[in-house]
Amino acid sequence: MNEVHVRLADWKKDQAALRRIREAVFIAEQAVPAELEWDADDASAVHFLAFEGEYPMGTARLLPDGHIGRVAVLKDWRGLKVGDKLLRAVIDEAEKRGLKQQMLSAQVHASSFYERFGFSVVSDEFLDAGIPHVDMVRHSD
Repeated sequence: MNEVHVRLADWKKDQAALRRIREAVFIAEQAVPAELEWDADDASAVHFLAFEGEYPMGTARLLPDGHIGRVAVLKDWRGLKVGDKLLRAVIDEAEKRGLKQQMLSAQVHASSFYERFGFSVVSDEFLDAGIPHVDMVRHSD
């Protein structure tokens, strides 16, 4: 396996790769309706792409208010710390932008992943697109 690297992505220039990953993970795998996956926030979000070599296989986005979302890694690359590198890049960018609080809605099965990065559950469980989620928050020092 080549080294995994993460870079900022441009919604217009990198849209094909961003869409391919999110469609594979959320729409195809998790049956999220397409109309719920795509929203107006994509145009104003800071996007991230994780690559193995030149192949994009993970993505995430950061909204101006500190919300992190659309964290997705293609199935064949899960368990290889791609999500760790992706989330670390998003948190670093949020802090660089002065966003002292980062928030996200995590799928319940993934909440322990986010807890490793300092996120805490701040809500009861709820359904989003038919999938159990919890809201989580992280405060920067």
